[in-house]
Amino acid sequence: MNKRRIFIAINLPEKIRKRLKEYQEKFDHLPVRWTKVPSLHITLVFIGYVDNEQMLAACKIAREVASKFDPFFISFKKIVLGPLGKAPRMIWLEGEAGKELGELKKALEEALLDGSTGFYKPEKRAFNPHITLARVRAGQEELLKDAATQIEEDFKAQFDVNSIEVMESNLKFDGAEYATLESCPVGE
Repeated sequence: MNKRRIFIAINLPEKIRKRLKEYQEKFDHLPVRWTKVPSLHITLVFIGYVDNEQMLAACKIAREVASKFDPFFISFKKIVLGPLGKAPRMIWLEGEAGKELGELKKALEEALLDGSTGFYKPEKRAFNPHITLARVRAGQEELLKDAATQIEEDFKAQFDVNSIEVMESNLKFDGAEYATLESCPVGE
């Protein structure tokens, strides 16, 4: 049986994607693999490999949870090397963990634990809302660390979260490709 690799995410408005593409183009000489602009998103909950029945259950749970929340804002502040406190492996756009975002993530995790028939296992690490802009090429971490003062910059952005998406991730040689399986309106 084929399994699908899925997660629940917030997709970005086109105007923010455009600004991030401009940032990527400015630093295209760096030893990194840039995330494809259409794939830029915030991962709320990584679910993992599931069969079609489990995928449908995850979509239903995401719809139900999203409907219980009002639309809210999410804010971003800075482009940084990540993860924080470790050797840099990525370039991130760092988000602010607002109350509504944290409550939405928690509600999704609880509903998935209750209704997932065992296919969902929560992550142990703390939630740090971010958008992965690039991954460092193996062995190039020091080069990137040396360029940190150029790479890291303020990037103020804010947008309304009106939906969450159940996404499928297809891993390819040149990076993951994502497809929206279901868009779940927030507050309906």
